[in-house]
Amino acid sequence: MNDVIHPRSARETMSGWLYLPRFVDKIRLSLAGQLHSDYQQNFATRGFDAQWLKAAGLESDAFIEVVRHAITDGQVADWVRSHVHKPAEQAAFNHWLLHYGSEEDPELRARLALRKEQSGLAHRTDITTFVDYIDADEGRSPLV
Repeated sequence: MNDVIHPRSARETMSGWLYLPRFVDKIRLSLAGQLHSDYQQNFATRGFDAQWLKAAGLESDAFIEVVRHAITDGQVADWVRSHVHKPAEQAAFNHWLLHYGSEEDPELRARLALRKEQSGLAHRTDITTFVDYIDADEGRSPLV
């Protein structure tokens, strides 16, 4: 039996932000003591979590408190709409997220290839970005 509770896809949106529903899920899982160890290394301080916080202009501890005190996604979405007015950053982040790994950066492409190989997904030519990889690795298929 798989004991990993996967957060939502990075492709899902909240208040116009890609990735935000996934980050909210990770925060809620962490607060409940259920965030799997696979996600803990990058939680709120590295990776896509940190990049979303940077684009939104928020500190991790402050945003975690917002989620802690919100019961529903709607409350989080309302808070983000009221407190994060960064349309240029939002558009740039959303674009960057969906293309991360497809750039001509040889180091980044090698890291994606390694992750695919480690997960038994090296044969998947449709996985060209890290968002594709995350969805496939977490069992979301077919890719959008």
